[in-house]
Amino acid sequence: MIKRAAAVVVAVCAAGAFGVACSSGEPGDESTAVSNDPVVSFPAHYSVILENDTVRILKISYQPGDRTAMHYHPDGIVIGLGNARTKFTSPDGQAQEIELPADGASYMPGGEHSPENVGTSPVDAILVEFKRAQPGTATLPAMREGMAMNSLTEGAYASAYRITTEPTFEEPAGSTHDFDQVVIALSPAEVSLAVDGQATRTTWARGDVAFIGRGTAHASKNLSGAPVDYVMVAIR
Repeated sequence: MIKRAAAVVVAVCAAGAFGVACSSGEPGDESTAVSNDPVVSFPAHYSVILENDTVRILKISYQPGDRTAMHYHPDGIVIGLGNARTKFTSPDGQAQEIELPADGASYMPGGEHSPENVGTSPVDAILVEFKRAQPGTATLPAMREGMAMNSLTEGAYASAYRITTEPTFEEPAGSTHDFDQVVIALSPAEVSLAVDGQATRTTWARGDVAFIGRGTAHASKNLSGAPVDYVMVAIR
């Protein structure tokens, strides 16, 4: 009976919306009852960079040895800004260690876990969480002139690519795509991005993020005079 009750609690937490209070029920947790939203419970480790109806984008920071109690994330893609090794413990006590290299990406299915930085360097990453109830059906991007694409990871909601744009790359004003996209800069760059209804941006630092909604008119141009690298998360 006790095991069945615990399973019910886990199922409710995994299915619930952000902000539901849950208990991991595991000895040694930082808290016996924490919000299921890590931004609320662990603001030193999770902060919101950008949020809209499609995504919530979080900055993740863990020093070596840092650990947080059980909490929930929906499906998402995590992008490493530094080399990291993290152990994820699930509610049933199973643990898995995952290495995420700098500039790499990994698809993370939704669920509960307790993460711990078991590496020797800080975890410095960006997590793109998908908010729609079901994956979309948009056609994801194909190679374009002046752009090289390498697949990093893919899952039900989205795929991530490492993109290199040549100095000649340009998207003219009024360009649109069938998919939503999140852009994460991998290095300082001068790239013009004008998204309908927003101020034009030209200067980027490593880890800077932008969102371009599906069907939203935009224009972009590489102004750096050299190739520019970034990660694009394309959302179906």
